[in-house]
Amino acid sequence: MHYGGGDPFYVPSNSTNMADAANKYSDNVSGKFYVDDQCIDCDLCRETAPANYKRNDDGGHSFLFKQPETPEEEALCQEAMDGCPVEAIGNDG
Repeated sequence: MHYGGGDPFYVPSNSTNMADAANKYSDNVSGKFYVDDQCIDCDLCRETAPANYKRNDDGGHSFLFKQPETPEEEALCQEAMDGCPVEAIGNDG
């Protein structure tokens, strides 16, 4: 079987790996956006929305250190969520 040509971030299109608030990292600030334990530390969210996402160096994952406060930050957080290769970013808002 072919699984994404060796791409380590490949997620099958029939995947149901949605972010789960029950599995979000404790270092996320409270609010609607969060990162859960499916994060593979790919850096996409930190590059897309650096004002909101940071890396937990000890845990090797991203987390939300600041909820978006402007429409621009909101759009970038949403873009990070939409682009997350493993759907580890959630929005409960």
